[in-house]
Amino acid sequence: MGMLCLLLSVSGAAWAQEAGKISGILSDSLTGKPIEYATVALLRSGNTQALQSALTDANGRFSFTGVAPGNYQLAISFLGYQKKFISQVAVSAAKPETTVGSIRLVPSTTQLKEVTVEGLRPTITQEADRMVVSIEGTALAAGRTAYDVLATSPGVFIDQEGNIQLNGRAGVTIMLDGKLTYLSARDLRSLLEGMSAENIRNIEIITNPSSKYDAEGSSGILNINLKKNTLQGINGSAYAGANYNGKQYGFSTGGNINYRTGPWNSFLNLDMARRVGGRDATFNRAFRDGESTTYFDQVATGNFEVQGPPAVRVGTDYSFDERHSVGVMGYFNTNKLHADFLTETYIGPAPNQPTQFIDADNFNQNRFTNFTSNLHYMGKYDTLGTTLTADLDFVKIRNRGDANFYNYYYDLTTGLPPMQDFLYTDTPNEFDIFAAKVDFTRPLGSGRKLEMGAKASRVVSDNDSRFYFNNDNALLLDTTRTNHFVYDENIYAGYLNLNSKLGEQLSVQTGLRAEYTKSLGESLTTKDVNDRDYLNLFPSLFVQQKVSDNYQINYNYSRRIQRPNYGQLNPFFAYRDPYTYWQGNPNLRPQYTHAIGITQVFKKTYNLVLNYQLNRDVIAELPEIIPETSTTIYYVGNVPKSRNLSLTAIVPVTIMKNWESSNTMLLSYSEFSAVVNKQQMINDQVFYMLQTNHTIMLPKKIKLELNGTYQGPGAYALYVIDPRWWVNVGVKKSFMDEKLELSVNANDIFETQHLIISALVGEGNVSDWDQYFRQRNVGFTLRYKFSKGEKPEERKRSTLEELNRTGN
Repeated sequence: MGMLCLLLSVSGAAWAQEAGKISGILSDSLTGKPIEYATVALLRSGNTQALQSALTDANGRFSFTGVAPGNYQLAISFLGYQKKFISQVAVSAAKPETTVGSIRLVPSTTQLKEVTVEGLRPTITQEADRMVVSIEGTALAAGRTAYDVLATSPGVFIDQEGNIQLNGRAGVTIMLDGKLTYLSARDLRSLLEGMSAENIRNIEIITNPSSKYDAEGSSGILNINLKKNTLQGINGSAYAGANYNGKQYGFSTGGNINYRTGPWNSFLNLDMARRVGGRDATFNRAFRDGESTTYFDQVATGNFEVQGPPAVRVGTDYSFDERHSVGVMGYFNTNKLHADFLTETYIGPAPNQPTQFIDADNFNQNRFTNFTSNLHYMGKYDTLGTTLTADLDFVKIRNRGDANFYNYYYDLTTGLPPMQDFLYTDTPNEFDIFAAKVDFTRPLGSGRKLEMGAKASRVVSDNDSRFYFNNDNALLLDTTRTNHFVYDENIYAGYLNLNSKLGEQLSVQTGLRAEYTKSLGESLTTKDVNDRDYLNLFPSLFVQQKVSDNYQINYNYSRRIQRPNYGQLNPFFAYRDPYTYWQGNPNLRPQYTHAIGITQVFKKTYNLVLNYQLNRDVIAELPEIIPETSTTIYYVGNVPKSRNLSLTAIVPVTIMKNWESSNTMLLSYSEFSAVVNKQQMINDQVFYMLQTNHTIMLPKKIKLELNGTYQGPGAYALYVIDPRWWVNVGVKKSFMDEKLELSVNANDIFETQHLIISALVGEGNVSDWDQYFRQRNVGFTLRYKFSKGEKPEERKRSTLEELNRTGN
């Protein structure tokens, strides 16, 4: 109530202030399509000094607010198009809002041996607070999944369990169209692997979010924006593709249809796929117990297949008038997983002298269901940009899984028949998520803007993990490895942001977010209860300094939190083989992060980013060695402290008119401090990454795309990661006036994307593994597009921050 009163009083006081607005739309003079990410500068008539600059959005729209009365001109530029100037743009007290209508840019083309060479759209764009990686229309996206594309984005690293890191740091918040996915690493991977990259427009990488965003996510936000309805009337596309990874065949098919007429704007997307994959791995361990050491050598092969009915995403918006609209969106996805994990393990007292052989075959299946719904309102209350948005969200997630484990133990010293140990697990879990939020924006004149909002969310989860001995086809409950865990969490939040220009060269944004968390976790099996409530404040500060037309510096600071995901708090055991388990931790504490960044932008093109992070109570997977039983338990714990210092350079280069490259170079230092077996451990590493993307327009309008990535040695928690590199290639050709597209791609063509990791587990102990997840594959996609009409206005929905934490 206090925030609502403050909102009303501030907006009421500011309502009388007036300022001008200039807006317009950019489009291609040949195709009529909107031009995204073009630069528009606002200048005083007869002056070369830019007062403001803006980038066009996905619909080609741009606008300038807080414009004082006077005469202006617009300078417009974009790679591959001729520059354009619009003069005699006037703002007055009688007419504070001016629109220049639709502006058409003429492509800069040259003829070379009867082949038209056009400027290519850049794949990476650096905005004031985020990096935008364009996916739409790229050959590398064809035939690939959203997971594949995300894994190759600048600074993104995905570990062996599907956990996502950004610039070498864990704790990434994943959003889909500005809304959280509400999934664990495993379920998020399942969702993204079932989504065609053909439906992605771009990926936004936000390394240091403002107070407007939820404080969840210690290393930043990755927001995946899907393609939206953009044409009047009926339009859409249909696609089909296939892929092969050397052992398994997969396919994908689907399409989308959009319909806009009068006040209605509706869409329907369908995607169906048979996803296949697996891993080939070796695990080597040594367990020291007093004066003796046990050696453990394991070879593993895993395979999976996921298939289900089409995933459906449907929605509609209704505009009451130019200022008020409501919309509803629903997403439903269900699929069934069949997987196996087959291991052969040798155990002995000396290297290459095994005394025992274990053949362990695991077979599991899981039915995954996700239903997400959103009700959205947007209101525009004046021509200055005063807006109010509200969202209601409901998410229901269900997992119904079971597994059989068949273990055969051979004594190599006696040659006797093997001992058998058969096990069975039943692991249903479910999540219900409710959220409501409201956001208010009010320009205050003189380059100032107020943003404020509030949010409430509730998450209820139920995890019932049952473990059985399965001998003689009779199930006997194992109470030591069975657990029923329920969790209830409520978060109430409010934020206030103030943007202000301090002259022509300096602008500041300061914000404060408050979040109150109340949670209750209870093990119905052990009767253990963990009841928590805490209030946190999360300040943020952004300073933008324009030193000259060709040099700009941005400074930023924020405090953030990483809460444990709901599965990590569940203390049940997850079984992999007789000597390997994973276990949750109900006493896990939230992780807190202080982040400082400095971004330098040269000639509005080249970026040099310096970041520093100090993390407390780092949430990480940790190995525990039990020498007496030669067992390794991977558990989730809190590492007391970690630090990270990184330097990132983003350098786009036009090699030729028909050859553009985008290059990212990262250099960082990470340090983790932890206690293992009562010993203080320091794990630090200088990490570097080089990524280069090339887009080449060949004759016959064939587009060639190359992606090469090299990652140096890395450190995370108690793990040391070996260097690795990979190369992807894609080719795209259009037919029938670009209505039909054929794309062919090959990923990790040299099979070099191995994940080789060593764990620091104390003196005399060893835990190393080498895993390859079959990233090497070839595929093709054929897509047919149909469209006509005008570009409508696109609406963005809200953000939602709870989904990343559901599950284990």
